[in-house]
Amino acid sequence: MSIPTASDLPQCWGHRGASAAFPENTLASFEAAMRDGAEGIESDVHVSRDGVVVMFHDPHLHRTTDGKGAIRELDWHGEQGMQHVRTIKEPRQSIPTFAETIALLMKPENSHVLFNVDVKVQNDPERLFKLMNDIIVSYPSWGTVLAPRIILGLWHPKFIAPAHKELPYLRRAHIGTSPSFARTYFFDSCEAFSMSFASLCTPEGTKFREDCQKAGKSVMVWTVNRPEEMLEAVRWGVRAILTDVTKVWLNLRDELAADSARLSRPTLLSRLFLWLRLDYYTAVQKSQWIADISSLERQGGPFMLVQLPVTVTA
Repeated sequence: MSIPTASDLPQCWGHRGASAAFPENTLASFEAAMRDGAEGIESDVHVSRDGVVVMFHDPHLHRTTDGKGAIRELDWHGEQGMQHVRTIKEPRQSIPTFAETIALLMKPENSHVLFNVDVKVQNDPERLFKLMNDIIVSYPSWGTVLAPRIILGLWHPKFIAPAHKELPYLRRAHIGTSPSFARTYFFDSCEAFSMSFASLCTPEGTKFREDCQKAGKSVMVWTVNRPEEMLEAVRWGVRAILTDVTKVWLNLRDELAADSARLSRPTLLSRLFLWLRLDYYTAVQKSQWIADISSLERQGGPFMLVQLPVTVTA
């Protein structure tokens, strides 16, 4: 294993912002991650009935807000619109729109921050991507200072062709939990892979990481909140760590930059956690992969009906 230098250490991407401290997927959470020093933020998108792209993880409102109902069946505007919904977690926040989030990213002080857009499988690909495109290209300098910072994260292969058609200027990444699924449906059409930490602990995950490295494809890992997992991800040479606890990873990264030799002397004790949690074992992961893939097909449609992936060209 080659030991990364300080400049090679993974970037910090705030998973739904600094979501351990602030309500997830809110402007306050995004801003907190940026203040902490994160190089990127990750958030999810859905579309309201009246065509507003909103930053929200679940297809329904009830888990994290005082609202109820499916986002796709609700309007953003109006007296009963989602613009009036507030988070349950304090400090209570409104749901941000994609337009508001882009405006935040376009502030001069945030011009370095990357934006990983997690495209939820419930979306209509062409409708969503056309709405996103309208917002992105409304900025005069979108092609040079905005588009290069946005990474489109795709779970289901049905989004590949529409993304290539409607948002050809954005980089694409597959988000998932199964290396074999990623390899089958996304390897030729995505530049990066955002994978669950546990999925990359298996022998198949190790081979997938090695193949990505050989092919020049970036690997990001989620959702990494434990320091021992962060250290392991560094040893893997990933590009970015997605975390709810941005300060934890940033502080640890500073420590590693000051003592890079720490990575060259991992002990059995420091890596024992890999054998103590069932989540990291192949049998458990394969069961999870089957369940996740079944869910994707149930919510997004059969993979066999999807157009063949579009190959990334130079």
